[in-house]
Amino acid sequence: MKLFSLEGQIALVTGASRGLGFAMANALAAAGATVILCARSRASLETAAESIRQAGGDVDIEPFDLTDQGAIRNGVRNVLARHGRIDVLLNNAGICEWSDFLQSNLDMWQRTMDTNVTAAYVLAQEVARPMIERGHGRIINVGSYVSVLGREKLQAYVASKHAIAGLTKSLGAELGRHGIRCNGICPGYFLTEMAEPVTSNPRMKEIVRSHISVGRWGNPEELGGVAVFLASEASSYMNGQMLMVDGGVSEILSFSMSVV
Repeated sequence: MKLFSLEGQIALVTGASRGLGFAMANALAAAGATVILCARSRASLETAAESIRQAGGDVDIEPFDLTDQGAIRNGVRNVLARHGRIDVLLNNAGICEWSDFLQSNLDMWQRTMDTNVTAAYVLAQEVARPMIERGHGRIINVGSYVSVLGREKLQAYVASKHAIAGLTKSLGAELGRHGIRCNGICPGYFLTEMAEPVTSNPRMKEIVRSHISVGRWGNPEELGGVAVFLASEASSYMNGQMLMVDGGVSEILSFSMSVV
């Protein structure tokens, strides 16, 4: 449907070399966008880009360290120089570290905040400036089902995803008048590399599955359609919203990670 078409659009996706980021980038490319994949490793990005090309997608890469604000700004400038504009920013990159609260430390906290929150903030700021000049743009931030919940042993991660939800709503409130819509996606449990601490333990994996109302873990490709929806004119009257894509786990989640 034309409503969901991204033909002629330029989309920048972070954390795009694997997992949910790659799945969403692949979906944006399939919808017609030229997709710029961003992550730290050039080799990983080249592999991901080749996969998208093989499927017929138009793709470019821009490797940079998301914890380096100068590198972020240079990366955005490079993309603008090559492609002329950025229509869609998808802030997906993130890390998740487990620790008992009393054993956690500020290094872990800062590392998580730098990657999950500060990078999204700086990228949104850099991309919003030319978007404002053009009077059009979409910013999509990836939160988590824990953007609205608590979760033991994940203090820094949970706090960072609450921050992403707040940032999304605040940017929506401020940038909407400039023709820029800012929305977010809150994934639940998906079969990705980030979930390996859980999926590598069969008992833990099954306990989590049993608390997902649709009865299964999500496949990364299932997030692609949501990204296309938020990037396209199909969501033209949505702004400042966080969409839960979690199989219903946030509605019934009640188990403690200490039991697994």
